[in-house]
Order: sequence, then structure tokens, then C-alpha cells
Amino acid sequence: MSEDRDSALEQAVRLREEGQAEQARVRLLALAERYPDDAEISYQTAWAHDVLELEAEAAPFYERALSGSGLSAEDRHGAFLGLGSTYRVLGRHEPSAATFRRGLEEFPGDAALTAFLAMTSYNLGSSRDAVGSLLKVLAATSGDPRVQSYRRAIEYYADHLDEIL
Repeated sequence: MSEDRDSALEQAVRLREEGQAEQARVRLLALAERYPDDAEISYQTAWAHDVLELEAEAAPFYERALSGSGLSAEDRHGAFLGLGSTYRVLGRHEPSAATFRRGLEEFPGDAALTAFLAMTSYNLGSSRDAVGSLLKVLAATSGDPRVQSYRRAIEYYADHLDEIL
């Protein structure tokens, strides 16, 4: 990697973090054109578009980021969340679910990916799967002592929502 690339990427990310997303987007588009196979630049370019609510423009950059190599685990996780939620916002529910499932293959049991998959499952008409997934996330991640005292029951009923005694 060149110093120019690293410095330019760092400056663009800083602009986005400081609330200057449009300026960051312009710089990142130029970098993406110059380094089309750079997964990190693609990811940051997608993110800048997402911040500006330009989801349709963000999706190809997320796709490029995930198809390449060189992303940190944290950025790869963020790319799965970004692309899956971008697809969902665009009404592309099947690709959204597939993206979240791919993410869960790499990050098994991840609460954020599971929660976003649950939202997409709801959009696909699978309310039972959505509620069950959210109950499991709640049971696994809640620090609320009342939730924890009922954790076993919540986990059981997550898979048995229609059970009646």
C-alpha cells in the first residue's frame, strides 16, 4: 500500500467521522476509481454513501468490499450489516436475508446480524422466525436481571411460540 493511498483514505474517513460526509464521499469515489480492487476503500466508500442515505449507490461498494480480501474482521462484519440492511431498505429482502446468513456463517451467533436478519425475516412474512430470533438475542444479550431470571423460559419459547398446555 502506498503512503498516498493510506493518507488519502485516512483523511476521507476523518471527514466522514467529523460529519462532512459529502466531502468524504467525493474523495472516496476518487480513491475507489484509482484502487478498484481495494476492499477497505470500497467499504469506506459504501459507508460514506450510507451516511448520506444513498443506499442504491452504497450497495455495489459493499458488494465489492465483501468480494475482495484485506478487510479486518470488524470491517467485514460491518460490511455484512451495511449491505444486508441496505438491501432491506431498498426492498431487496431475499438478497438481504442471504447477506445476513452469510455474515452469520462467518460470525456465528452475532446478535446484531441476528437482529437484522429477524427484521428481514419479518419483511419476508416469517414473523415466527423473526420473533424467535429476537427472543434468543434478548435472552443472550440482556443485562436486565428480570430477563435473565426467565432466560431458560424465553429461550425455550423462542422455538415453541405456538405451544399451548
